[in-house]
Amino acid sequence: MPVSSSVTVMRGTGLDSAGDFLRAVISGDREPADLVVVGVGAGGEVAADETLDQCLGHSAADVIAAAQLTGKAGQVAKAPARAGEKLIKIVFLGIGDASATALRRAGGELGRMIKPDEDAVTDVIAGRPAESVRAFAEGVLLGSYRFSEKSADEADPAKDSAVRLIVRDTDAGAPQAVSKAIVVASAVALARDLTNTPSVTKSPQWMADVATEIAGQAGLSVRIRSVKELARAGFGGIVAVGSGSARPPVMIELGYLPPENTEGTRRHVVLVGKGITFDTGGLSLKTNDGMKLMKTDMAGGAVVLAVMSALERLGVTDRVTGLIPAAENMPSGSAYRPGDVLRQYGGRTVEVRNTDAEGRLVLADAMAYADAELDPDQLIDLATLTGASRIALGGIRAALYSDRDELADSLFAAGEASGDLLWRMPMPEEYLSMLDSAVADLANVSAGDEGAGSIAAALFLREFAGNRPWAHLDIAGPARASSDDGDRSAGATGFGTRLLLYWLAGGS
Repeated sequence: MPVSSSVTVMRGTGLDSAGDFLRAVISGDREPADLVVVGVGAGGEVAADETLDQCLGHSAADVIAAAQLTGKAGQVAKAPARAGEKLIKIVFLGIGDASATALRRAGGELGRMIKPDEDAVTDVIAGRPAESVRAFAEGVLLGSYRFSEKSADEADPAKDSAVRLIVRDTDAGAPQAVSKAIVVASAVALARDLTNTPSVTKSPQWMADVATEIAGQAGLSVRIRSVKELARAGFGGIVAVGSGSARPPVMIELGYLPPENTEGTRRHVVLVGKGITFDTGGLSLKTNDGMKLMKTDMAGGAVVLAVMSALERLGVTDRVTGLIPAAENMPSGSAYRPGDVLRQYGGRTVEVRNTDAEGRLVLADAMAYADAELDPDQLIDLATLTGASRIALGGIRAALYSDRDELADSLFAAGEASGDLLWRMPMPEEYLSMLDSAVADLANVSAGDEGAGSIAAALFLREFAGNRPWAHLDIAGPARASSDDGDRSAGATGFGTRLLLYWLAGGS
């Protein structure tokens, strides 16, 4: 697991602040830390402490002014200090308005900054509510995420860094908040790992093997359908999309049941994640630049696997089924073609106008199967589905489509709480005519250039959701990042994992 920091709580120590820790170091009651982290609020505000000033040799306010810190969340400045005979570093860390959002960002920058094998102590979350402690701890852990296949890293793996949180004796919820943060951050890191793995390794069968391993560790049921089983059962979309590859498609089904004595079981939720392990566009071939990031086209499937891995540890009381239709979209003599008419699961026919609109075809099969066979109370799919959603919303918020206000509102709220932000998009009924076909029940893309590609994709998927409460998350924008930023890592971000875990756990 390439989260390279640990987070622990220093509770019941008699320490309430960084100043208390420094006094304990000076008196010899505690060993020094490599870094002592002091929070800086909006406007450069910092809690006064004589011991901190003495260790710095200047007032903390003067040091902050000299470093031109404004307290913006995630800002960092270091200053040398002497605690008795020990030379240490003081890190001034901007925490903005100390909201959960600001603390998550601040924690991410701290996690990214702290070096392997270093030890940091901070009082940033002392006296704050449990949701703030959790947000900061998640940020630290996710900011420390690393993914590398460099041979030097394999030969000499770095030791983890450690961040110790000073909390007050009255902060009773802090240890539990950190424990939840560890579970959630570990799940996000798993989603990032799976998505960042190069496609030379990441075949559909590899994903199935990973899912089987996860199921064994997390108390899940598992069923893997082979391409022959899929063909016999009528999963025409998955079979067609995977037909051009030498590595055949599979469908992964994972099941979670809460313990029989669990109170409060409310619903059966089915999660469907797009699992395209590499997307060339098929015969509607992408450019070389368009393919470079396509190892991440199974990010939705990775999120479903990661969410399923954490349900038992978070005590989720709902029944949850995870479906990942996994295929590699490749061009070859056996590949499906523009103009083909596919018969999706359940019998509906689809005219293929573009083989690069493959994600909706595999999702449609899985959703129709869920509707017909699994009887879900709520159905949610997520996928890196359209570049149009990224154009509309950028790389921070994902597009949320739903035909049920209550479901959409609850997902939006979970996004705000978790940091995986959503924006609800319209689904005008008149746009469905874009998918009219003269030879099939509908087409997979519009025949013209009307735009609204993300809306059209959502309307296509809605046709396979039955009359179930359903939501579609187009995560093409935030599923990957071009640079590190707060708790977001360059490369795969694991977007959607926190959102769904917060939502399934009821915000707890």
